[in-house]
Amino acid sequence: MARFFIDRPVFAMVIAIVTVIVGAVAIPNLPIATYPQVVPPVVQIIAVYRGGNAQDLEKTVAQPIEQRLVGLDGMLYFFSRASNDGTLTIDVTYELGTDIDLATVKTQNKVSLAMPSLPPEVQREGVTVKKVSSTFLMAIALFSSDDRYDSLFLNNYATINLLDQIGSIPGVGDDRLVAPQDYGMRIWINPDKMGKLGLTATDVNNAIQAQNRQNPAGAIGQPPVRSGIDFQYPVNAAGRLLQPQQFGDIVVRAQPDGSLLKIRDIGRVELGAQDYKGFSRLNQRPASLLIVYLAPGANAVETAARVRAHVEEAKKSFPAGVESKISYDSTRFVRAAISDVVLTLFAAVLLVIIVVFIFLQNWRATLIPLLTVPVAIVGTFALFPFLGFSINMTSMFGLVLAIGIVVDDAIVVVEAVQHNIDRGMSARDATVRAMSEVSGPVIAIAFILAAVFIPVAFLGGISGQIYRQFALTIAASVLLSAFNALSLSPALSALLLRPKGEARGPLARFFAGFNRAFEWTTNRYLSGVKVLVRKSALALAALGFFFVLVGGLFRVLPGGFLPDEDQGVFFIAVRLPDGASLERNRRATEEVEKIVMSTPGVADCTTFGGLDITSQTTNSNTTTVIATLKPWEERRAKNLQLTSILAQSQRRFGQIQDAFVFGFGLPPILGLSPAGGFEFMVEDRAGGDINQLAEVAQSLLDAARSRAEIVNANSALRTSVPQYKVDLDTDKAQTLGIPITDVYNALQTFLGGLYVNDFNRFGRTWKVMMQGEPEYRESPEGINRFYVRTSNGDMVPLSTLVSIKPMSGPEVVYRYNRFRTARIIGQNGPGFSSGQAAAAMEQVANQNLPAGYGYEWTGTTYQQKIAEGKEGFIFGFAALLVFLFLAALYESWSIPLAVVLAVPLGLFGALLAVFVRSYAYDIYTQIGIVTLIGLSAKNAILIVEYARLRRSEGKSIVDSALDAARLRLRPILMTSFAFILGVMPLTVANGAGAASRRALGTSVFGGMITATLLAVFVVPVLYAVIQRFAERPGDLPQAQPSPSVSGVES
Repeated sequence: MARFFIDRPVFAMVIAIVTVIVGAVAIPNLPIATYPQVVPPVVQIIAVYRGGNAQDLEKTVAQPIEQRLVGLDGMLYFFSRASNDGTLTIDVTYELGTDIDLATVKTQNKVSLAMPSLPPEVQREGVTVKKVSSTFLMAIALFSSDDRYDSLFLNNYATINLLDQIGSIPGVGDDRLVAPQDYGMRIWINPDKMGKLGLTATDVNNAIQAQNRQNPAGAIGQPPVRSGIDFQYPVNAAGRLLQPQQFGDIVVRAQPDGSLLKIRDIGRVELGAQDYKGFSRLNQRPASLLIVYLAPGANAVETAARVRAHVEEAKKSFPAGVESKISYDSTRFVRAAISDVVLTLFAAVLLVIIVVFIFLQNWRATLIPLLTVPVAIVGTFALFPFLGFSINMTSMFGLVLAIGIVVDDAIVVVEAVQHNIDRGMSARDATVRAMSEVSGPVIAIAFILAAVFIPVAFLGGISGQIYRQFALTIAASVLLSAFNALSLSPALSALLLRPKGEARGPLARFFAGFNRAFEWTTNRYLSGVKVLVRKSALALAALGFFFVLVGGLFRVLPGGFLPDEDQGVFFIAVRLPDGASLERNRRATEEVEKIVMSTPGVADCTTFGGLDITSQTTNSNTTTVIATLKPWEERRAKNLQLTSILAQSQRRFGQIQDAFVFGFGLPPILGLSPAGGFEFMVEDRAGGDINQLAEVAQSLLDAARSRAEIVNANSALRTSVPQYKVDLDTDKAQTLGIPITDVYNALQTFLGGLYVNDFNRFGRTWKVMMQGEPEYRESPEGINRFYVRTSNGDMVPLSTLVSIKPMSGPEVVYRYNRFRTARIIGQNGPGFSSGQAAAAMEQVANQNLPAGYGYEWTGTTYQQKIAEGKEGFIFGFAALLVFLFLAALYESWSIPLAVVLAVPLGLFGALLAVFVRSYAYDIYTQIGIVTLIGLSAKNAILIVEYARLRRSEGKSIVDSALDAARLRLRPILMTSFAFILGVMPLTVANGAGAASRRALGTSVFGGMITATLLAVFVVPVLYAVIQRFAERPGDLPQAQPSPSVSGVES
């Protein structure tokens, strides 16, 4: 094949140009993401039991549904939350790759089977089953720059003008307002006045329903009518009311003296909010906050761009004084990280070319690798659409490493051709001769590297998906590079290469000095190899020592999943004492906001009052704050890095007396967990009391907080939330002729608020809400001022019928995989990995959990546990494939050992580098090791292939090994140093995604140094030793062409 393209250089160039064009066309159409699609699909079940508390909901709704969910195909786990507001939410998580639509149908079928077992009230409400995305894409804030608009206006403006429109944008899975404050016609009634006038809440409710309704009246002349009627006229009757004044004029009762008792006589009416359960702020200013979630499988970057474009267009019609800001955008990190990786890509190309030029010392020879690298790299993108790949950190890392690999093939060809030209051959003859020598190794190396990476692509789970894009990206680029080495490189070599001319000036002096140094190094190297080949026992002992060191490093390195990144944002959880009011929560949150806004490096502070992101519930005593940091390029200083900002903030949060406040970074994979760190489920498997579960969880928390590996350990389970219990004396109520429903209607109306009916304004339907004035709801004694009517018309206070007792109980009941659970979250402490934190948590649980209790992991740590142990299979399988491929290539079981046994030298350098930098043994380290298996084998092949060729020509085993060492040292060092310098930018990365780049770069950089500097000494020894054992005494092989080269010249 090589000779074909040597004779047809234009043909080779056309193929290369077309490859680049196709790849370049594919790039703009590829999706961009941080990682491949690795978030497992989730189906959500929502049920509402109005009036039911958390424990009622658990027993009557959660348990019947969960019993049916067991055994769902492809289900990983499910997590339930039953709250005192009567809402049950069950998140069913499926295996990665499950068809989300099919999973939704299966879940719906299971829920349908459970419906007959649910309370009638729940059946009437219906149970919702829908696919959801837990990927929080962005937050959009509307605020008043001149404070002329309050939060009520801002929230409703967003509801009317933005909410539905953004929800219909392709890629948006869901959007909602935090503390939405939808318009409501608020009727605030005075219980004292009502009691004096003999009115009950039911009277007012009936009056509103009767006088605020749509009243269809038909039409005059509407068929059937007598003949001769020529016209038909619709009749318009009074319909729903619109203004607060109209609601105030509703007649509740006509008095005996003929006067009318109206709502304004017993209360006041205003256009307010439907409810006041939370608050939202931006940078200490009232704001409406619209949060956008990504649809399952959607492209985050494209969706975010569409949302931003829509907001910019909507700004044109905003009222004066209303402004918007995207206070949180998860794709900001994606865009910055990918941009930095692209810059790393160009830096790697530049460094590689510099190394090649230094070794080849010929601009013509350097030009050939420079032209072939873009063909392999850009051409790889052409395969992405067919493989379903995106431009993400994993695939781009593959291309960064591929630069150092793909340039090797061109270097090997160019170096061999130049060597022949310098011996007096013509460019064409030199190329033909060189290709006959190197085509075999080029093909062998390409297939061996492909054999190492391609099987990795078939691993399952999240780690397998990450491996897949990395492995197939490198495999594709390597195969393209091998084709270039057999087509474009020889064609360009025959056209461009000439005998080396005399360099002049400073460059000549530099090259002369370099050559002298390299010649000295080569002589010292050969002296060392001679000693080691003759004293092979010493070399083998040293190799065995390195094997032991590799095993030791594997054991001491802390485990991890993915490195924590500075994603340009951190979350803050604010929790006040149980039972704290929303107003008290607001005051404490203002202190948190002041600290955040005064922290260097913070750009925006977004507040979600009432939201607890760690437990994914809404409570009056919790708040979530998002601190968005300034761009990475503005935070180069060490004290402006995320870890430093978090530490500074946490110290100041500790000064807040009225709340427990802690900050935490985002999880590496958004949507896998609500917060960074671990999620640990303590399960009551014996069905005991929930208070006992809380005590067990607290004992675990106390023990966990004493471990250095764990920080910010916390549980959302609260079983001592202050509550009041109302006991009704039903006998007395019956004696007085008071309907039981009137008593509970009075409590619901005056305290919680009653949804009466609807009204229409601004093109939408809103709720009419009736509730007692605030001063009657501020203490338990206010219930004594609520009145009901007896059968004879007398008004009696509720205090004659009910007793009020303080009690405590859970705000939310959590369940995981059918067991009542306490969910513990936490982060790894400074200097410790996520694997060490998880191990410490397991130790604490094993030492402290009593009988009848167990634990499970969920979220990110669950995936980390699934991935544990797979790397051993990956490494072993990769080494086995290298061995088997070489055995088939050389028709020998012994020679491949010389290649495979050199691989651990690269592993030693990788693990040592990771250990020195105190990094974790995570997925990126494992990816680096897989890469090193292929690269270590590549270097060893270059020596073994040539030694085998010299042995077949009749040279002694020792001379064959020494000749191979001498002739292959320069190309090995050239290609290896080109790769090492190509990955060096990864090791010193900063900015977005720097932790991942450093983790990968460190392992590959360290491993390639030892795989080069140690292997060039060890491989000749291994060849000599193994060849002696393989050959019978006195047996001298006949000269024959290498099987790896056979047929190349045809």
